[in-house]
Amino acid sequence: QGQLVTSGGGLVQPGASLRLSCAPSGRSSGTNSMAWFRQAPGKEREFVASILWSSSRTEYADSVNGRFTISRDNAKNTAYLQMNSLKPEDTAVYYCAAGQLNPYVRTLRYASMYSYWGQGTQVTVSS
Repeated sequence: QGQLVTSGGGLVQPGASLRLSCAPSGRSSGTNSMAWFRQAPGKEREFVASILWSSSRTEYADSVNGRFTISRDNAKNTAYLQMNSLKPEDTAVYYCAAGQLNPYVRTLRYASMYSYWGQGTQVTVSS
């Protein structure tokens, strides 16, 4: 079973930017979408952003819309989450996930839709 390798987390000040990367470490066949989720201490995992390869359809949580951008480099088979204007409330462990989704599904934001998961990377926003 394929797995995903996540990188790019770190400690930054409010207002700064970070870019997270997610790439398969093995075979992740049959996937057509990738998403990012995050989990803050004491909170449930929540949806951040997702993208469908075929249509480049994207979806964002309201809390990050306009600040975060999800994208994919097809040549490198790598997905990215560009995070700008970071806030302390963005502090969390960020997880990437990949899956085979119905491209006509109404929403891409449910964790149960994704079969492959990365190990998570810590993002801390603090002054």
